[in-house]
Amino acid sequence: MQNNLTVITEFFLLGFQGSQCLRISLFCLLLIIYCGTICGNLLIITLVSTTKNLHTPMYYFISHLSISDILLTTDIVPNMLHILLNNGGTITFMGCIIQHYFFGVAETLECLLLTVMSYDRYVAICVPLRYTTIMTWTRCVKLTVMCWLVSFTIILSYTISILVLDFCGTNVIDHFYCDLLPLLEISCSDTFFIQLEMYVLSIPAIFIPTIIIITSYVNIVSAILSIPSSTGMHKAFSTCSSHLIVVSIFYWSMFSVYVFPTRGRTLTLSKVLSLLYTVFTPFINPIIYSLRNKDIKKAYSRQYEKYFSNFK
Repeated sequence: MQNNLTVITEFFLLGFQGSQCLRISLFCLLLIIYCGTICGNLLIITLVSTTKNLHTPMYYFISHLSISDILLTTDIVPNMLHILLNNGGTITFMGCIIQHYFFGVAETLECLLLTVMSYDRYVAICVPLRYTTIMTWTRCVKLTVMCWLVSFTIILSYTISILVLDFCGTNVIDHFYCDLLPLLEISCSDTFFIQLEMYVLSIPAIFIPTIIIITSYVNIVSAILSIPSSTGMHKAFSTCSSHLIVVSIFYWSMFSVYVFPTRGRTLTLSKVLSLLYTVFTPFINPIIYSLRNKDIKKAYSRQYEKYFSNFK
């Protein structure tokens, strides 16, 4: 008996439905944020690579975090801007899979980099005398390469599972990018295995890094509180405060979208939370590291003065 199911080859992303005025306003806001994200993260990468004082493990990891933020926002925002202007837009099946793959890679990479950075801060504050022997350049490079390889491998494993799913019903995705949960909702295949695979892979990608970060900061806080002088306590806390803020924003936004219960949550609220997670977090990260970091501000001032002195 022949099956007359029509195989879907492209999806229609609804994005943010609303009046043209609202969509244009959102388009302008997101365009400004996107430009700010690219410029801010490129500035940090440039400063870290060209300033000798910033050639340390912490800033090396920060520069890779900026690369991750550029990858994430470039993967999501340009197509979202197109969708806003056209009140929706189509994306091919392979385009959707590729977008989701690099989205997953960028988010997993950021999670792992934040974990490595928390370990770096733990060593710097809790065992400062051994810092240079533990956080060698060779070890830093190995940790970074491992973060990249683990991110590409983990996401590839369940992306292959998505490729074998059948999509034969509606092709409308009520979202502004190809996220996993909306894709599973419109699939006409049994998605139990891929959901199980997703939960299993979240252990090394999310939960183990979360435990490492929490453990690192419990030890960091204990070490800071044991410092007798208030000046020393303030100096120790200032070295990890920027990272702690970035970690808090990243995990709050991620857990609000994927971990906390979604019952009773509207689709609009889910999209707004995803917007915070995919667009605003990469924009805020370089601002936090710039405004709360004296070394970054000094490096920027030197580059600024050097650049404009050439025109005098």
